[in-house]
Amino acid sequence: MSTTVAVPQPVAVEAPAARVAVPRNVAVDAYRGFVMLLMMAEVLRFSHVAEAFPTSWFWRLLAYNQTHVEWAGCSLHDLIQPSFSFLVGVALPYSIASRIAKGGTFWKLFLHALWRAFALAALGIFLRSMHHNQTYFTMEDTLTQIGFGYPLLFVLGFRPPRWAWAALGSILGGYWLAWALYPAAGPNFDWQSVGVSAAWSAQHNYTGFAAHWNKNYNLGTAFDQWFLNLFPREQLFVYNEGGYLTLSFIPTLGTMILGLIAGRWLRATAPKIPMQRLLLAGAIGIGAGLLLHFTHICPVVKRIWTPAWTLASGGACFLLLAAFSWVIEVKQHKRWAFFLVVIGMNSIAAYCIAHFMEQFLLSTFRIHLGPGFFYFLGTGLQPLLEGAAVLLSYWLVLLWMYRRKIFLRI
Repeated sequence: MSTTVAVPQPVAVEAPAARVAVPRNVAVDAYRGFVMLLMMAEVLRFSHVAEAFPTSWFWRLLAYNQTHVEWAGCSLHDLIQPSFSFLVGVALPYSIASRIAKGGTFWKLFLHALWRAFALAALGIFLRSMHHNQTYFTMEDTLTQIGFGYPLLFVLGFRPPRWAWAALGSILGGYWLAWALYPAAGPNFDWQSVGVSAAWSAQHNYTGFAAHWNKNYNLGTAFDQWFLNLFPREQLFVYNEGGYLTLSFIPTLGTMILGLIAGRWLRATAPKIPMQRLLLAGAIGIGAGLLLHFTHICPVVKRIWTPAWTLASGGACFLLLAAFSWVIEVKQHKRWAFFLVVIGMNSIAAYCIAHFMEQFLLSTFRIHLGPGFFYFLGTGLQPLLEGAAVLLSYWLVLLWMYRRKIFLRI
């Protein structure tokens, strides 16, 4: 995910140019680091601080953007997973280049892609199982979703650009049609049977055609009620409390394809940045997603990764990539990005550190600093200060790895 050495595409046509090195795109590393920082920064617990200061719009705003929206819409936190997926696509042309420059062939690289896909999916399941009594087979985790779609993305990386566009249209159009054809819940359906309260349903569920994308009664839930129960489980799977789905890996692949398109644009124009293309793609993506949402053709819902969400969030990813590229690559303001690059160049390590180290660090602070150490600015800010210490510790570990050129890659 974090390899950034260049190659043109399609490789079969332009393979000789694959041995021409280009400078590392620092903007991509910084963007990836920003995304991972947002994920790791959950330890700051803005929602707890906002509860302590209920009249403060500042803390409410931070809390809103550190949580997922209930259903339709988007917060900054909701852009973590699409950005991570998008950047997998951006990095793919560079990754292929690096391996071809070392003598790799398509089939050798494809076998590595299959291994990488398996490792990502397995790591996602492993991390989700940490607090369960047995392996918790769930497939909506970010790493697992990327792993499921990665082999096809890799193949598209070896094909002409029109293949990526055709695949994107087929995936989003076919997925939308499959959901539209699946029957929506009837007027007397018992929503509580799938974990949806009457109050929640009245506020967030849709009527009319958009009802095909309601929580826990849709094509994706029906698939999971069959598929996930094929695995050993602590209890029968009926629904996911957050509404998340295994089949979301299909439109997530669409997000990765958008990233592949962006990565090719960056390579084709290097060292220049295709700002107009990135900005136009961002505007079109967001506009198309909102049009589908407000016409009730397809709502923008991240939790079930609707095609409209793929377009809208993909557009946001194009704009974020353009912003980082403009500041870092065009204006050459790179020194400030070092903090993010340290994280972005070790994204898998950062992902694992956030899962493994939080409780260890909190326990260590309590033992050696005392249980009341972080209360010196009052109880309201205690979660923030404690979380900031944890976050700084994460970064120092990553800095240590960066200085010693230790990069965890799959």
